[in-house]
Amino acid sequence: MTSARATFFHYLGQRKLQLVIGIGCAAATALASVVPPRFIGAIIDSLQKGTTFETVVLLALASVGFSAGEAIFRGIARYLLLNLARQAEYEMRNDLFAHLQKMHLAYFQHQRIGDLMARMTNDLTAVRQMYGPALMQGAFTVMTFVFALLSMLSVSVKLTVVAMILMPLASVAFWWVGRNVHVRFERLQAKFGDLSTKAQENFSGIRVVKAFGQEAPEVRDFARVNRDYVGKAIGLTAMQGLIWPTMSFILGLAVLSVLYIGGQDAIRGELTIGQLIQFVAYLYLLSWPMIAIGWISNMFQAGWASLIRLQELFDAKPAIEDPIDPVTIPIKGAIEVRGVSFAYGQTIVLHDVSFRVPAGGSLAIVGPTGSGKSTLVNLIPRLFDVQQGEVLIDGINVRRYPLQQLRRAVGYVPQETFLFSVPLRENVAFGLELALTESQIDWAGDVSQLNKDVEDFPARYDTMIGERGVTLSGGQKQRTAIARAVAKDPQVLILDDALSAVDTYTEAEILRRLRGVMRERTSIVVAHRISTVKDADEILVLDDGRVAERGTHRDLLEHGGLYAQMYRRQLLEEELEVDEEREEHAKRLKAATDDEPPFGVRPRLGGMGPEGA
Repeated sequence: MTSARATFFHYLGQRKLQLVIGIGCAAATALASVVPPRFIGAIIDSLQKGTTFETVVLLALASVGFSAGEAIFRGIARYLLLNLARQAEYEMRNDLFAHLQKMHLAYFQHQRIGDLMARMTNDLTAVRQMYGPALMQGAFTVMTFVFALLSMLSVSVKLTVVAMILMPLASVAFWWVGRNVHVRFERLQAKFGDLSTKAQENFSGIRVVKAFGQEAPEVRDFARVNRDYVGKAIGLTAMQGLIWPTMSFILGLAVLSVLYIGGQDAIRGELTIGQLIQFVAYLYLLSWPMIAIGWISNMFQAGWASLIRLQELFDAKPAIEDPIDPVTIPIKGAIEVRGVSFAYGQTIVLHDVSFRVPAGGSLAIVGPTGSGKSTLVNLIPRLFDVQQGEVLIDGINVRRYPLQQLRRAVGYVPQETFLFSVPLRENVAFGLELALTESQIDWAGDVSQLNKDVEDFPARYDTMIGERGVTLSGGQKQRTAIARAVAKDPQVLILDDALSAVDTYTEAEILRRLRGVMRERTSIVVAHRISTVKDADEILVLDDGRVAERGTHRDLLEHGGLYAQMYRRQLLEEELEVDEEREEHAKRLKAATDDEPPFGVRPRLGGMGPEGA
């Protein structure tokens, strides 16, 4: 497990030369900033002695020259160090995103997406400020403090001791405020994660919110979370704000003490007026480092708290990884499941399941809701790993295949269809290395029966479908997912209840076209409708995570078990639906007959009778 300290220096050390040059320019800036007060003191003392005008002009020009040099070095240092921070943020965000992409599916089921987004935005911004403004101002502050202190000692050791006697108080103030800022910032970032999660869930589920008329309660709940966030933000700001009046008070005491004691020395002739003004100029030059220490401390505390939160993501290890000794032979598609058991925590969902599907064969899986059908097919592309038993493809355990090769060989239509906020064409082509040709996308659309809807879209396959495919119906989303799976031309095709939102006529058309596709690859179909699975080579009936029955459609009907019960129930439901449709049709026909005008009477033009309606 990597520590936050190691991560900090890892990204900082990737541009060592840039860092060294930037800090070197910061040192040059600090050195140039302490020179002009010397010239100011010399000018004042020279005027008292009656020096020539040319000497004053030369001293003034020298002061201006060093001020210009300070500005140039400061600009270079700012560019180098702030650029370094932006690059570190860029690389850390890329690394974090790539790391999360490797995480197993169960990780995201236990994480709040809003919190992950908060860490990748707000926390990364705080870390970038720590790398950039905090580091840059820290370099300026330390160098300026050192050079100003040395210059003050060269003028008067006594005045320097007087000015520095208050520094322990400042250090105590920095420590106390910084510790409290760290704690409060962690709480604020956690609350920001809650706020992001609340907004993300609400916008994602806006249809449900509106369907149940929950807009007002949702607004109140969001306002409550937002109120908590603002309260913690105000508390953090109040704590951060303590440092400024504290520094001003300490600086004011230092200036008053120097003016009083230095004035007495100047009266006694132990110090010239020019030296006193020079010393006060150094004291004011030192005032910014004194104030900046608090600001820098706050940024480092906030940035470090955020880095620790990001480190928690980096420290998470994927439960499903590529094998150490991978097998890279081409996948043909013969699938075998041997004695597989699986549990979510303490809940066992699969018990000693075994089956075999030859390459090019088809298997259907049916069973009551919650019987483990989706979990079983998720084990094939290793979305989850078996806890007991093994899953083999072509006689080789799936854990031996590289994840990319394994998952490229599987075309998967999940139970919950997800579409991206890109044109329909890109959703169908998702997962392909090369762009789809028009003939390929038309073929995939024909198999999935998506083409007949696409013809009515304004830009056909180039139509933007909105976030999560919000502009498409449930059936259109499922057909898009089917087109995406078959366009991939996989060796194994898995359809997990992929036709549940499709009407029976369209289902029959899709199945008719899919038969040709399935003959060329291994197919596993999970469904609730018997009509979807009756033509499979073998049907597996799951009940409570166990294989209750297996066989062909005819064999299972003759057996008279759970499958036959499901079949009869569905036939009865279809007959009831037909009867309801007949009754509804009869009612409409009777209503139309009752509304007909008497014999020989014609309705007026534009009237409300059947002809005018």
